[in-house]
Amino acid sequence: MIHVYLDDLRPCPQGFALAKDVKECLLLLEEFEVDILSLDHDLGWTTTQTGMDVVIWLVQQRKFPKTIYIHTSSPTACTAMYQMLYTAKTDGMNLYPHRIPDDLLMQIAQGKYTGEA
Repeated sequence: MIHVYLDDLRPCPQGFALAKDVKECLLLLEEFEVDILSLDHDLGWTTTQTGMDVVIWLVQQRKFPKTIYIHTSSPTACTAMYQMLYTAKTDGMNLYPHRIPDDLLMQIAQGKYTGEA
């Protein structure tokens, strides 16, 4: 199981696989079982794809990680992504409209994460 961090600018937290664009993120989601997925919305000036495209793919495929965080700095995008995921989420899936808490990042970085987000 892996953790995926979708962002074109922020540094990738230790213990996460970095996806800098939608294509990379979808490849990871298709190939691996993802435990924690953290999503940005805006992914640079050279692409029209956003984190919402990943959300739409997740909903259409009905393939959800155990936990999703939405770490975008855009409140409007965060609300839209959260609402779409919330209406489609499965039982047992955790969904948070904020960045990954520091204590959880520390557990993952230190290899002490037990799977409880």
